[in-house]
Amino acid sequence: MIGFLVAGLIIGALARLIKPGKQNLGILATLGLGLVGSVIGGVIANFFNKGSIFELNVLGFVLAVVFAVLLIGVAESVAGKNKTA
Repeated sequence: MIGFLVAGLIIGALARLIKPGKQNLGILATLGLGLVGSVIGGVIANFFNKGSIFELNVLGFVLAVVFAVLLIGVAESVAGKNKTA
């Protein structure tokens, strides 16, 4: 469980480094988006029989970072819409 949290934090941090611009996300939001991204990546890797959802594999890791970047973009757009309202 602790390894899953650490992996989520690393994936979230990598996603924030990849995503250009300044994100107004705290460490908990980064952790949460990294965890969600890693679950999505693990599910897709599991679908293609490239490993278990809780197993570290290359496809799952790459997909986790990609989905975390997308989730950060969604979080930014939602936060931006809330500021203008």
